[in-house]
Amino acid sequence: QVQLVESGGGLVQAGGSLRLSCAASGRTFSTYVMAWFRQTPGKDRDFVAAISWSGESTDYADSVKGRFTISRDNAKNTVYLQVESLKPEDTDVYYCALNAAAGWGGEYDGWGQGAQVTVSS
Repeated sequence: QVQLVESGGGLVQAGGSLRLSCAASGRTFSTYVMAWFRQTPGKDRDFVAAISWSGESTDYADSVKGRFTISRDNAKNTVYLQVESLKPEDTDVYYCALNAAAGWGGEYDGWGQGAQVTVSS
């Protein structure tokens, strides 16, 4: 089973930036659709961004377009989320997710443990 481990979260002032990383185990990372979600305790987990196995296709939630960038390095089995111009409302736990077999737009079936991002005003 693939393990996903996020890193790079932390406390940042509004307007600042962070880069979240998600390292995956396993040999077939390059075949997975990868994504980031975020969640406030007590609320549903929200989609943030997704990237195809090759990196050629990306998709973003409207709330983060122009501020967040998803990328991947298949040689390092890692997906990244560059987050810029952060706002207090971006405060959340950010989760890395993988879609091993459902294809672009399909369900995600693997999750990391989450990384806390806190944006102070």
